Amino acid sequence: MRYISLTVLFYALILTAAAQENKRTDSLRSLGKISADTVIMEDVNTGEKRKVRIIVPGKDEGMITIEKSEKAYQYDSDDKQDGKRVSVTKDHPRKSYPIYGVTLSRIDLGLVKLMDNGSFSLSDDNDIFDYRRGKTVNFGFDVLQAGYRFNDQFRIFLSGGFDWTYIRLKGNYIFDPDIVPLTVVDDQTDIRNNRLTSTYLRLPLTFEFRSKNYSGMGRMRFAFGPEGGFLLKGTQRYRGADGKVKQRGDYAFNEFRYGAFARFGVGAFGIYAKYYFNDIFENSPQHAGLQNFTFGLMLGF
Repeated sequence: MRYISLTVLFYALILTAAAQENKRTDSLRSLGKISADTVIMEDVNTGEKRKVRIIVPGKDEGMITIEKSEKAYQYDSDDKQDGKRVSVTKDHPRKSYPIYGVTLSRIDLGLVKLMDNGSFSLSDDNDIFDYRRGKTVNFGFDVLQAGYRFNDQFRIFLSGGFDWTYIRLKGNYIFDPDIVPLTVVDDQTDIRNNRLTSTYLRLPLTFEFRSKNYSGMGRMRFAFGPEGGFLLKGTQRYRGADGKVKQRGDYAFNEFRYGAFARFGVGAFGIYAKYYFNDIFENSPQHAGLQNFTFGLMLGF
């Protein structure tokens, strides 16, 4: 019984002393022992870690003595996005390491602007794509990433995800889903909500620079690079006299598109812009020079 009581008292004093030292009684948790007489305590609110040493018997006739290490262990929560947890001390700064794994990040939601040979005004040949500006949008996100983190400020990675472009057409044109070049098969007068959609597998190569982690703000980040994409499908949806209609096909969308992007943000929020260099439709000379420019908001670097 004496040893059981001493053990209970031993652990009770560990938690009590660590909590009083940080002045946050309910914010600490033990991460386990690192030696026979040493444990690491972590503040769950700030991520700060401290090494606590237990000396038994103590200096004062068998009393337990608790000593804290002078080194503070700080964990940066932003490192979770790299899929790897890093222990950092003042004497051991961050090192380079590979990054890889499943993610849900760079969630984009923005507006789409069609460019006709460098102009935001559509030519007569492309007038059939006259669209509703506020309802023509882009949505996308990344689900995989792999790359290398060179230091705390710079990393390079290739990611993979999905990207949708919804063109809300003003006209009542119905296109053939399988014919190249893109061909209008009907021009009805009683259809509504006419949308032409492309779905791509996107593969951006990102060069990312990050600032220091400012208290209360998070990191400022700037990223840019090339992006390629493979067509998964095209879709046209509209509401006709007989109800909703949905047709799938290629719709002469370019099977492979390529362009460039840029992102800027603070913490988890930011803005982005993308521009694709090749045409929206392939092997369609009448619609040559029609390209896609996108800008908007993003969540999650």
